[in-house]
Amino acid sequence: MTKITVFVSGHFNVIHPGHLRLLKFAKERGDYLIVGVESDMVAGKKAFVNEKDRVQGVKSISLVDKVILIKSSIQSIIKKLKPNIIVKGKEFEGKNNLEKNIAALYGGSLIFSSGEKLFTSKDLINKEISEDIRTLHQPNDFLKRHNISKNIIQTILKKITDLKICVIGDLIVDEYINCHPLGMSQEDSVLVFNQINKKKFLGGAGIVAAHAASLGAKTLLISVAGKDENLKFACDELKKNGVNNKIFIDNTRPTTLKQKFKNRDASILRISNLNQDNISQSLQIKAINFLKKRIHQFDLIIFSDFNYGFCTNYIIEQVVKLAKKHSIFIAADSQSSSQLGDISRYKNVDLITPTEREARISTRCKDEGLVILSDKLREKSNAKEIILKLGEDGIFIHTCNEKGVWKDDRIKALNDLAVDISGAGDSLLVASSMSLALRFNIWEAAYLGSLAAGIQVSKIGNNPLTIQDFQNQLI
Repeated sequence: MTKITVFVSGHFNVIHPGHLRLLKFAKERGDYLIVGVESDMVAGKKAFVNEKDRVQGVKSISLVDKVILIKSSIQSIIKKLKPNIIVKGKEFEGKNNLEKNIAALYGGSLIFSSGEKLFTSKDLINKEISEDIRTLHQPNDFLKRHNISKNIIQTILKKITDLKICVIGDLIVDEYINCHPLGMSQEDSVLVFNQINKKKFLGGAGIVAAHAASLGAKTLLISVAGKDENLKFACDELKKNGVNNKIFIDNTRPTTLKQKFKNRDASILRISNLNQDNISQSLQIKAINFLKKRIHQFDLIIFSDFNYGFCTNYIIEQVVKLAKKHSIFIAADSQSSSQLGDISRYKNVDLITPTEREARISTRCKDEGLVILSDKLREKSNAKEIILKLGEDGIFIHTCNEKGVWKDDRIKALNDLAVDISGAGDSLLVASSMSLALRFNIWEAAYLGSLAAGIQVSKIGNNPLTIQDFQNQLI
């Protein structure tokens, strides 16, 4: 049986709901959907995004079977492809459409999508540009209390390039899958969604390392993964961001993949593909022996522990022992979201950054206030500095001054318009620990960490921070 081919063409500067409705309409009219993206030369001034990115954007749409870059006229492409059906938007109906005459020559047809044209990519871009650039809220009282100036933060940002960092922890790949609801199934009373597109991001210890390298530090990631396509993706992303890596292969586990199904900005389902068992004793020894040969190179070691089996008690104890021997600053984050963890396993480290919930799990302290909670966590872990992450309420800082007196303060969340909270903690961990490793104080470090978190939640997906991201907030 001959497949019915359908052809759609356009600029596709920014993929928006109008495009998705058009492509869905086209796909339903045949078996094989071909989309032609006009090249920069053909589109001319109507191309606001380069052709490579526009093609990639269309390829990410699951409705599309094939994408071609149109380097000559659309008419010549149609003559070559001879699609059974050509689909154009409703706004072209009633106008002079050359495609109709060309299709008639070989028995094809031109049809127009249902519905009205609501907006174009240009409309969205112009709207984005015309809006005031939103800056983060500045904690002026906090900055004044601790005598923190823009010059100090600028100095930290400049000195980051002097750092050599080792990130140790669980490598994760995050996949965002955007879906459109079709309705309720009449067969088994479940919601049915249509997959629109999907995109992968570095996660876990991988994005922590990418943040550090993107900010200018020389960075090495030590982790474990399975030999699969997700490892290849992660390695490609690490290389692109300038991260050196030593990823030990464990054939008993897949590379951890977290899939987040989303409808618009709301999460509808999460699926994790992983193995939470501890890595073998032989792999643990290999990892420590690898680090021993290079430990003298580093100024900062960051544990990014998602409790998926790499950061065992043996590895933690050995790494902390090595770091202390060489006077290397140590920071740690141990997540307990859908998994069990205990941040107090990281004894005698310089900085820990748990959430309030993680601190309460570790100390079994359910009802006491943040000061008492931090005291108990300090007593149990013997950490020098503690930053409690309070979600939309910001952070709580617990530290000891030069006279041995413990002091506390807090910074409210700097961004009250979060787009995606994923990665806020990773950003804070990196920025704060780098500041402290450079021998700046905890107040300056906590402020830079808050800036990092505020910047991160303004983006979809976990994207590496840049110095320019910070500079934009210090103008």
